[in-house]
Amino acid sequence: MIPQNSVRVYLALGSTDLRKAINGLSVLVEQAMGLNPFCGDLFVFCNRRQNIIKILYWDENGFCLWYKRLEKHRFKWPQLPEQVLTISGKQLSWLLAGLDFSSAHQRLHYRHVS
Repeated sequence: MIPQNSVRVYLALGSTDLRKAINGLSVLVEQAMGLNPFCGDLFVFCNRRQNIIKILYWDENGFCLWYKRLEKHRFKWPQLPEQVLTISGKQLSWLLAGLDFSSAHQRLHYRHVS
């Protein structure tokens, strides 16, 4: 489940009650995050224990809900004061693999020296 380049990935920071299903999560996207749940972007939620992630997205004619539960470890869910964080598809892959996507790889900038 790797998003295409045109798809944005939004993390709902903090913890979410993941007893919510499609209807409850789509209301959170619209009301709490201020985003359009029908746009086709990915909306990622994590529970308090940080061992479950749900991803909600609209797929042309209906909502899809993707679910992953870790049996032993925890997701490296960011602890930031913002309510919503936008990440890349590559960073989502790192998050789902259990990596800290914010420091997994830092972009290097080189200068041409004459």
